[in-house]
Amino acid sequence: MSLIPKIIVVIPAYNEESTIGRTIKEVKPFCDEIIVSVAKKNKDKTPEIAKQLGAKVIFDNGLGKGDGIRTSIDYLKDDEIVVFIDSDGSHIASDIPSLVQPIIENKADMVIGSRFLGGSEEMYGDFNKFLRVFFSMCIAQIINWRFKTEMQDTQNGFRAFKVIALKNLNLVSKHTEIETEMCIKCIKKGYKILEVPSRELKRVSGKSNISMTKHGPRYMWIVFKNLF
Repeated sequence: MSLIPKIIVVIPAYNEESTIGRTIKEVKPFCDEIIVSVAKKNKDKTPEIAKQLGAKVIFDNGLGKGDGIRTSIDYLKDDEIVVFIDSDGSHIASDIPSLVQPIIENKADMVIGSRFLGGSEEMYGDFNKFLRVFFSMCIAQIINWRFKTEMQDTQNGFRAFKVIALKNLNLVSKHTEIETEMCIKCIKKGYKILEVPSRELKRVSGKSNISMTKHGPRYMWIVFKNLF
């Protein structure tokens, strides 16, 4: 009988002192270790709070969320499962078992918590959010058209991975487009991707840093760069 892999939760964080404590406490029952990847540009007490709660704190190179995720990969072992979850309180930690179980059963290499299957309180409400939803759907359809897949949510940051598969992707993205890069490279390497329902909640505080005018071109570039 094979042993159940260790489950490591990685939380990228940038000035999230109001929510990082809550997020750490919520994920603790569902993992063996927590790594908080703090942005080099962080100005608040996020790292101090994370350390007090027993999380391993690392710092990225100050290039963006993608850089924080890539930095965390160096701290993971090949036989582990990693779960990425946002630090703003928008993801439901109790969904973690649903994400990791298909990997434990060897039915998937990556499992995405899909907002299109589970619903979202964050993606709707104003024109900018509408554009984000529309843009996300367009990217998914481009990927599906090119690779004959049926993915819905290619961009949600709440996802689990076989670490050995994650390391084989050779990710390069510096910002939030890294989630889309993960999807395309998994498909091209023949890795199995599953989506499970996960409801996205409203941020506990603050607002999203994603701007369609700023980040939109990055998403499109990473898509077209990896289509062929």
